[in-house]
Amino acid sequence: MRSRVPRQQAPWPQAQAARAAADDAGIGAELAAVVTGARRRVVRDGDRQIDTAHLLHSLLESDAEVRAAFGEGPTLARLLGYLVQRSIGYGLRWQGTVEDSGSLPAVDGATGFSPLAAVCVERARGRAARRDGGPVRGTDLLAELVADPQARAVEVLRRAGVDPRDLSGGLDAPSTR
Repeated sequence: MRSRVPRQQAPWPQAQAARAAADDAGIGAELAAVVTGARRRVVRDGDRQIDTAHLLHSLLESDAEVRAAFGEGPTLARLLGYLVQRSIGYGLRWQGTVEDSGSLPAVDGATGFSPLAAVCVERARGRAARRDGGPVRGTDLLAELVADPQARAVEVLRRAGVDPRDLSGGLDAPSTR
Protein backbone atom coordinates (compact mmCIF):
# COMPACT_ATOMS: atom_id res chain seq x y z
CA MET A 1 0.00 0.00 0.00
CA ARG A 2 1.35 3.41 -0.95
CA SER A 3 1.63 6.09 1.66
CA ARG A 4 -0.91 8.88 1.42
CA VAL A 5 1.62 11.35 2.76
CA PRO A 6 3.43 13.00 -0.15
CA ARG A 7 7.20 13.08 0.00
CA GLN A 8 8.51 16.54 0.63
CA GLN A 9 11.64 17.35 -1.27
CA ALA A 10 13.29 20.64 -1.96
CA PRO A 11 14.07 21.49 -5.54
CA TRP A 12 17.55 20.20 -6.37
CA PRO A 13 19.33 23.60 -6.39
CA GLN A 14 17.84 24.59 -3.02
CA ALA A 15 18.70 21.24 -1.44
CA GLN A 16 22.22 21.39 -2.85
CA ALA A 17 22.70 24.93 -1.54
CA ALA A 18 21.47 23.95 1.91
CA ARG A 19 23.85 20.97 2.02
CA ALA A 20 26.69 23.24 1.05
CA ALA A 21 25.85 25.59 3.93
CA ALA A 22 27.40 23.32 6.55
CA ASP A 23 30.53 22.80 4.48
CA ASP A 24 30.87 26.46 3.56
CA ALA A 25 30.40 27.60 7.12
CA GLY A 26 33.34 25.48 8.30
CA ILE A 27 31.63 24.66 11.57
CA GLY A 28 33.01 21.18 12.05
CA ALA A 29 31.40 17.82 12.60
CA GLU A 30 29.70 18.62 15.92
CA LEU A 31 27.57 21.45 14.60
CA ALA A 32 27.10 19.90 11.17
CA ALA A 33 24.34 17.86 12.83
CA VAL A 34 22.72 21.12 13.98
CA VAL A 35 22.77 22.47 10.43
CA THR A 36 21.41 19.17 9.11
CA GLY A 37 18.48 19.36 11.55
CA ALA A 38 17.84 22.97 10.60
CA ARG A 39 17.99 22.06 6.91
CA ARG A 40 15.37 19.31 7.44
CA ARG A 41 13.05 21.90 8.97
CA VAL A 42 13.61 24.26 6.06
CA VAL A 43 12.68 21.56 3.55
CA ARG A 44 9.73 20.28 5.57
CA ASP A 45 8.31 23.73 6.25
CA GLY A 46 8.90 25.05 2.73
CA ASP A 47 11.10 27.88 3.95
CA ARG A 48 13.68 29.50 1.71
CA GLN A 49 16.71 29.54 4.00
CA ILE A 50 18.04 28.34 7.33
CA ASP A 51 17.28 31.16 9.75
CA THR A 52 18.34 31.75 13.35
CA ALA A 53 15.16 30.15 14.73
CA HIS A 54 15.85 26.95 12.75
CA LEU A 55 19.36 26.89 14.22
CA LEU A 56 18.05 27.53 17.75
CA HIS A 57 15.56 24.67 17.43
CA SER A 58 18.25 22.26 16.25
CA LEU A 59 20.67 23.37 18.96
CA LEU A 60 18.07 22.72 21.65
CA GLU A 61 17.37 19.25 20.30
CA SER A 62 20.96 18.13 19.81
CA ASP A 63 23.23 19.93 22.28
CA ALA A 64 23.06 19.17 26.02
CA GLU A 65 25.29 22.14 26.87
CA VAL A 66 22.88 24.50 25.10
CA ARG A 67 19.90 22.96 26.90
CA ALA A 68 21.73 23.41 30.20
CA ALA A 69 22.12 27.13 29.47
CA PHE A 70 18.35 27.44 29.93
CA GLY A 71 18.53 25.96 33.44
CA GLU A 72 16.17 23.70 35.30
CA GLY A 73 12.42 24.01 35.25
CA PRO A 74 9.72 24.63 32.67
CA THR A 75 11.65 27.14 30.55
CA LEU A 76 13.11 24.60 28.15
CA ALA A 77 9.78 22.79 27.70
CA ARG A 78 8.00 26.10 27.06
CA LEU A 79 10.64 27.11 24.52
CA LEU A 80 10.53 23.79 22.67
CA GLY A 81 6.74 23.94 22.65
CA TYR A 82 6.88 27.39 21.14
CA LEU A 83 9.35 26.26 18.47
CA VAL A 84 7.06 23.36 17.56
CA GLN A 85 4.17 25.81 17.20
CA ARG A 86 6.39 27.86 14.91
CA SER A 87 7.10 24.86 12.73
CA ILE A 88 3.41 23.96 12.38
CA GLY A 89 2.11 27.38 11.52
CA TYR A 90 3.46 30.23 13.58
CA GLY A 91 6.34 30.70 11.15
CA LEU A 92 4.06 31.09 8.15
CA ARG A 93 4.40 34.85 8.34
CA TRP A 94 8.15 34.38 7.89
CA GLN A 95 7.80 32.02 4.96
CA GLY A 96 9.08 33.54 1.75
CA THR A 97 10.95 36.31 3.56
CA VAL A 98 14.66 36.64 4.23
CA GLU A 99 15.90 37.13 7.77
CA ASP A 100 18.22 40.11 7.83
CA SER A 101 18.46 42.73 10.53
CA GLY A 102 19.86 45.24 8.05
CA SER A 103 22.69 46.05 10.42
CA LEU A 104 24.93 43.16 9.41
CA PRO A 105 26.76 42.50 6.15
CA ALA A 106 26.11 39.21 4.42
CA VAL A 107 28.82 36.54 4.65
CA ASP A 108 30.06 35.11 1.35
CA GLY A 109 30.15 31.34 0.95
CA ALA A 110 27.28 30.52 3.32
CA THR A 111 24.66 29.68 0.72
CA GLY A 112 21.53 28.28 2.31
CA PHE A 113 21.63 30.48 5.41
CA SER A 114 19.69 33.69 5.85
CA PRO A 115 22.08 36.67 5.87
CA LEU A 116 21.74 37.00 9.64
CA ALA A 117 22.18 33.27 10.30
CA ALA A 118 25.31 33.30 8.11
CA VAL A 119 26.76 36.16 10.15
CA CYS A 120 25.93 34.33 13.39
CA VAL A 121 27.72 31.19 12.18
CA GLU A 122 30.73 33.25 11.11
CA ARG A 123 30.87 35.01 14.47
CA ALA A 124 30.57 31.68 16.28
CA ARG A 125 33.65 30.55 14.38
CA GLY A 126 35.40 33.69 15.61
CA ARG A 127 34.38 32.96 19.21
CA ALA A 128 35.82 29.47 18.94
CA ALA A 129 39.06 30.79 17.47
CA ARG A 130 39.42 33.36 20.26
CA ARG A 131 38.62 30.77 22.92
CA ASP A 132 41.09 28.07 22.02
CA GLY A 133 41.08 27.59 18.27
CA GLY A 134 39.00 24.45 18.67
CA PRO A 135 35.76 23.62 16.91
CA VAL A 136 32.65 25.75 17.28
CA ARG A 137 30.57 24.70 20.29
CA GLY A 138 26.82 24.90 20.48
CA THR A 139 27.13 27.62 23.11
CA ASP A 140 29.27 29.67 20.71
CA LEU A 141 26.49 29.58 18.16
CA LEU A 142 23.79 30.18 20.77
CA ALA A 143 25.58 33.29 22.04
CA GLU A 144 25.69 34.70 18.53
CA LEU A 145 22.08 33.77 17.74
CA VAL A 146 20.86 35.84 20.70
CA ALA A 147 23.23 38.78 20.12
CA ASP A 148 21.12 40.57 17.49
CA PRO A 149 17.74 41.81 18.75
CA GLN A 150 16.31 41.48 15.20
CA ALA A 151 17.04 37.73 14.99
CA ARG A 152 14.09 35.38 14.71
CA ALA A 153 15.70 33.27 17.43
CA VAL A 154 15.50 36.28 19.77
CA GLU A 155 11.83 36.79 18.90
CA VAL A 156 11.12 33.13 19.65
CA LEU A 157 12.96 33.36 22.97
CA ARG A 158 11.07 36.48 24.01
CA ARG A 159 7.71 34.98 23.09
CA ALA A 160 8.59 31.92 25.18
CA GLY A 161 9.40 34.16 28.15
CA VAL A 162 13.20 33.99 27.95
CA ASP A 163 15.22 37.20 28.18
CA PRO A 164 18.05 36.84 25.62
CA ARG A 165 20.24 39.28 27.58
CA ASP A 166 20.10 37.07 30.68
CA LEU A 167 20.92 34.05 28.57
CA SER A 168 23.85 35.62 26.76
CA GLY A 169 25.32 36.85 30.04
CA GLY A 170 25.71 33.26 31.20
CA LEU A 171 27.51 31.95 28.12
CA ASP A 172 31.28 31.57 28.15
CA ALA A 173 33.76 33.43 25.94
CA PRO A 174 31.90 36.69 25.32
CA SER A 175 32.02 38.02 21.81
CA THR A 176 34.15 41.10 21.14
CA ARG A 177 32.40 43.33 18.67
